[in-house]
Amino acid sequence: MDEQNRNLLLAMVLSTAVLFVWFIVFPPTEPSSVDQTAVTAEDGTVALPGEVPSVDAGNTAAPAEAPAPAGSDAPRIQIETPNLSGSLSLAGGRIDELSLSRYDVRQGDDTSRVQLLSPIGTTQPYYTVFGWAPGGSLGADEVPGPDTIWRVESGGALTPESNVTLAWDSPAGLTFRREVAVDDRFMFTVTQSVENRTDTAIRLAPYGVVARHGEPQDLMGFFIIHEGAIRMTDGELQETDYDDMPDLRADEVWGPASDVVQVEESGWVGFTDHYWMTTLIPEEGKPFTSVTQYVPGADVYRTLARHGTIEVAPGATSESTTRVFAGAKEWETIRDYEAGSRIEGFGPSLSYFFGFGEQTGIDGFIDAIDWGWFYFLTKPIFFVLHELNVLIGNMGWAIIGLTLLIKALLFPLARKSYVAMARMKELQPEMEKLKERAGDDRQKLQTEMMALYKKEKVNPAAGCLPILLQIPIFFSLYKVIFVTIELRHAPFFGPFQDLSAPDPTSIWNIFGLLPYSAPDPSSLLALIFIGILPLLLGISMWMQQKLNPAPTDPTQAMIFAWMPWVFMFMLGGFASGLVIYWIANNTITFVQQYAIMWSHGYKPDIWGNIRASAKPKAANADKAPPKKPDN
Repeated sequence: MDEQNRNLLLAMVLSTAVLFVWFIVFPPTEPSSVDQTAVTAEDGTVALPGEVPSVDAGNTAAPAEAPAPAGSDAPRIQIETPNLSGSLSLAGGRIDELSLSRYDVRQGDDTSRVQLLSPIGTTQPYYTVFGWAPGGSLGADEVPGPDTIWRVESGGALTPESNVTLAWDSPAGLTFRREVAVDDRFMFTVTQSVENRTDTAIRLAPYGVVARHGEPQDLMGFFIIHEGAIRMTDGELQETDYDDMPDLRADEVWGPASDVVQVEESGWVGFTDHYWMTTLIPEEGKPFTSVTQYVPGADVYRTLARHGTIEVAPGATSESTTRVFAGAKEWETIRDYEAGSRIEGFGPSLSYFFGFGEQTGIDGFIDAIDWGWFYFLTKPIFFVLHELNVLIGNMGWAIIGLTLLIKALLFPLARKSYVAMARMKELQPEMEKLKERAGDDRQKLQTEMMALYKKEKVNPAAGCLPILLQIPIFFSLYKVIFVTIELRHAPFFGPFQDLSAPDPTSIWNIFGLLPYSAPDPSSLLALIFIGILPLLLGISMWMQQKLNPAPTDPTQAMIFAWMPWVFMFMLGGFASGLVIYWIANNTITFVQQYAIMWSHGYKPDIWGNIRASAKPKAANADKAPPKKPDN
């Protein structure tokens, strides 16, 4: 085998190895079947250690929650919006019960809504709580705590059209109020105020907390998607996984090991899941302290936003406003919150999408979606995919449309590649003569081959460039399909009702014709008894190969013969949206290459190549090059 063949063999082996490792590292996943409608557990309430500290002691976080035995019995205020349903507890004024009205745990089962927030007393409490850290002469019992029972001063149910105001009178002669508003998407606005009805100035600091008891049950747990604490600090994004947070121990109420950052102008902090997020967003332009910490023993993960200490004069009132995003990471919704208003029409300009220009809303909020290191590819790929879906109304056809656009953009390079391959085919007889003359003298063969390439102005490496460009595009599209909620439960047609999940069909039941179900997607049988889409993928790769005769080298011929079917099984468990992209890519490549070869005077003998590949190799040794067209 000459050096060129060895290089080709090495390239093929490495490509297969890369995809094999990718398949092992990023195994196919199935939608979580965990019933997220949590039930009350006897030991579900976890008390956090410590007492409420004074803001004069140099503290930088919010007080820990104490047991709330009366919390489950406290009155509640219903929350009803087009996207959210739940309730707010008057115990601590917590936003602690929230379901997403438009998202099902299991596709098609509208009785299993995704439960985002859960109160203390359930299996995995997850909630937001607000309050005031006392300073000066104020004691812990003179400010509202996590167990304080608030009264409803105004309002009924919390809806986009009606706010709710809670009030509590302190024994020290202070009146605390909390006005809660919600929009028609996923944003709450919490305005805390304190009225000093005494004749002495008081000092205190408002805070907000997002607390999560234990890791989420449906944690994905691998690194293509970030799950855990997330925050933006004056334009810098910081992410901390759940398994890294125990290092940020809060052994005291104000944990010295907590990750404490001072935010000067703008920022936000909270927790992000695969598709959902809960974050605190203090007012723009006002400094606050952002804290990420873990409470040992109680197994509680917390993010906190503490505003600066304020002094309220006698007879004066002071207030602080914090927004809470609690919902799905929909691109349009998060984009609009970052822009400061809804953007109607076709969509944002590319300059806005890439972060240029002035935004008046939440700084860097679009980066709450995990675009990854290759954001310069994943962002525009998703942008085009999203707009095509808006235009067409079907995400499967949008993926095919995206493939057409990508192939059109890469066509100039692809054309050079195909032309170079066609020219290499023309030179094949000359190369065979060079091999005969050189014999075993490899140095002489290489020298004469390079001279031939130079004379005929052929670059043998030109065919590799489109392949190299396809690899990062493929990985970026994989990232987009995996992390964006727009692909979750997105239908195509027929049995393909979730493009973020593997192909649901299977040879096992003859693609649904037999009266029993396909193997579980997580089982080994599912990797063997593949579905329709992986089969089409293998066939499309195989047909693309048959545009050219099989290599004369037996090793090369064997690798080429097996490659389509290896890829078929390796990619069969990937998201069906990604397999659709690969099928469309192969089909378009086949058409482009066929047309270019025809235009250069050679008609690919596809059926002849198929017949020849089924014969012994000896019969193929003297096979003629592709026929020229009759016209």
